[in-house]
Amino acid sequence: MPHLEVPPEIEPPLAGHVAMGDPEHHLDAITVTSRYLTRAGRPWLPVMGEFHFSRYPAAEWAEELRKIRAGGITAVATYVFWNLHEEERGHYDWSGDRDLRSFVQACAGAGLDVVARVGPWAHGESRNGGFPDWLLAEPVRTRTDDPGYLAIVRPFLDQIAEQLRGLTRAEGGPIIAVQVENELYDQPGHLLTLKRMVREAGLDAPLWTATGWGHAQLPADELLPVFGGYSEAAWDDAHDGWPQQSRAHYFFGPGRDDDSIGADLRKDEDHTGGGTTDESHLARYPFATCELGGGMYTSYHRRPIVAADDIAALGLVKIGSGSSMQGYYLYHGASQKVGARSTLQESHATGYPNDCPVINYDFQAPLGDAGQFRPSWYALRRQNLWLADHGARLAPMTLHLPGDAPGDTADRETLRWAVRSDGDSGYLFVNNHQPVESLPEHPGVQFTVRLAGREITVPRRPVTIGSGAYFAWPLNQRVGAVTLVSATAQPLCDLTVGGVPTAVLGATAGLPVELVLDAGTAAAVEGPAAVSYETEQIVVSGIEPGPGALLRITAADGSQAAILLLDETSALHATRGRLWGADRLVISAAPVVLDEGTAVVYGPPAPVLVHPAVSGHPRQGVFSVHEPPVADVEPVPAAVTRVRAAGPARRPVLDAATGRASAPQDADFEQAAVLHVPVPDDVFADTGDEVLLRIHWTGDVGRAYVDGRLVADQFWYGPVWEIGLRRIRKEAVTHGIELRLLPLAEDAPIFVSPQVRPGAYPAGGLLDIRHIEFARQPRTVLADPR
Repeated sequence: MPHLEVPPEIEPPLAGHVAMGDPEHHLDAITVTSRYLTRAGRPWLPVMGEFHFSRYPAAEWAEELRKIRAGGITAVATYVFWNLHEEERGHYDWSGDRDLRSFVQACAGAGLDVVARVGPWAHGESRNGGFPDWLLAEPVRTRTDDPGYLAIVRPFLDQIAEQLRGLTRAEGGPIIAVQVENELYDQPGHLLTLKRMVREAGLDAPLWTATGWGHAQLPADELLPVFGGYSEAAWDDAHDGWPQQSRAHYFFGPGRDDDSIGADLRKDEDHTGGGTTDESHLARYPFATCELGGGMYTSYHRRPIVAADDIAALGLVKIGSGSSMQGYYLYHGASQKVGARSTLQESHATGYPNDCPVINYDFQAPLGDAGQFRPSWYALRRQNLWLADHGARLAPMTLHLPGDAPGDTADRETLRWAVRSDGDSGYLFVNNHQPVESLPEHPGVQFTVRLAGREITVPRRPVTIGSGAYFAWPLNQRVGAVTLVSATAQPLCDLTVGGVPTAVLGATAGLPVELVLDAGTAAAVEGPAAVSYETEQIVVSGIEPGPGALLRITAADGSQAAILLLDETSALHATRGRLWGADRLVISAAPVVLDEGTAVVYGPPAPVLVHPAVSGHPRQGVFSVHEPPVADVEPVPAAVTRVRAAGPARRPVLDAATGRASAPQDADFEQAAVLHVPVPDDVFADTGDEVLLRIHWTGDVGRAYVDGRLVADQFWYGPVWEIGLRRIRKEAVTHGIELRLLPLAEDAPIFVSPQVRPGAYPAGGLLDIRHIEFARQPRTVLADPR
């Protein structure tokens, strides 16, 4: 039986030792300890999502930020790409989609904090890492304290500070953090110089961060090291396996670094930054992340598919391993700009090891480039709802591993589990999921945790942990005046219904739900379950989780509490927020965005369940059921004209510096199949809903043009290619869409996921255009029933 003992005393964290934090008189002060952040005097666990304002239409920012917040994100991180704002030296552009100030104001309006990643070097798959071409022509040593370089950087930082004037925390604004540089691993003095320069320009924040991966050397106690982890790596070679470093992110443990991130740009053969691999110095800082992979981009030579479970399991492992700030990159997909002088993606032509799409930066993110809701949005929302209510409890807790924890990332047999605890309460984490190399099921499992003088065995009867399962279970958690000793269900959120504290939990991994209550704090349990009263415990079993599984508990002191147990599907489709004058739990298979007391339902109409229930409406368990108006969402086939057939597949071209396959150039598309897709105006609704052009195809590279202008592209990797038309409606209706599609050569040295890899190729290469359609994405405001 897996066993773990949590020490009764947890050493308190260091405090006041770093050069960060709000002044003490700030009512909402953010401070830093060695284990966690605090806000307004309480432990605080923020959840950050990356969204690149300058790569997205400004007219759509407000709506997309509401979707981001609805996914449980509390802070938006964004790069300020230098080459988008000063492509020509001395000529700054902060207008339209590049309007940093308006974006930060929009974040504030959506109730979101902001993390400004000001660079000046950014990466983000941007040309030259975001440096303008003219800068690289200057006789200076970039990314160092070379006086010539600093003299060039200073005006750009001054510009950023001016854009953000009045929006800092000290001025009542939403900016909680500033990140200087990115992936700079061997210039700690330069990072400190940049921090000083940004502050001198007038921009300040309670948190100052720098990426810590690659064993980066950072100035001690001046910058908070932030880390990342990806389930896949488009910057890896085109080998057929799973990137070695990605395995580590599916094991619980104290390690924070991932020296594979940015390794393709570092010069060291061992891929480290030249600093020590010892992480003991990181004990001075909370474990904070900024780049947990919300997906992955496609490079020409490597085109992985990242599934929702890959993303959510990785995120859960980081929480279980001690993360006190969850940061996802990307959380919202985007599109690269095309500059006045060049395209702005990283490529072999700019000395980058990977060729990236000219436009596409969708990243398979939880929210797509056209605002699509992906399965990962739901999977992460479930975690983020939990963190919103339990983050203050979780943040101070430390990691505890069993004695038989796996010793290396090649171990696929040992069950991976851990406890995060403060010595009195905690959470038991289990991960039996990883991509590519699936893990075996584990029959006959029980966990024994000695916590707060009590030996907790959960569950009381052995269960089988299935392949692909990942979850967190509560230990010694309070629900009102009652102690929930253990539960084989994951916390979702906490509600107060009619004055009664209500814990909402969701079933996990197909396992039966069992609750154990402390008999010293609970007197009676009523509800659809079998209840066994023992000397020290009350055991609740035989529960059928779902909208009706509400247990009412009378505490020993006579007060009331409740536990609502949802099934896995309902928990995945649940959200929580202010609706129709009350704090409510909302369940729907359709994405629901709660905003200013209303519910906006996206996509095909689906019933919306609401608790506390609204009287006078049909009921499902303790929920009232509300039906959105029926919307016509059936895809409309496109009337496609095939203008030209494709020529033979392009022969592979290898980059001389890396030996990796290079993407087709403009001239190569003279051999592409050409299709013309008329866009009828009536596919758009008067409501302004998004319309997707959906292209079901298999091939190599596709490009979409409107009146000769490149508007979208895709390195084919399996999923349907979706192009948002709302932002180009007028031009698309006037001119239609021209598609140019290249066939894929059988011997092309690229990685495509085995789950979609073609089995047979015609002699001239594979190009299969199966179906093209328009799909409207309706938005419905659910009527207030009161």
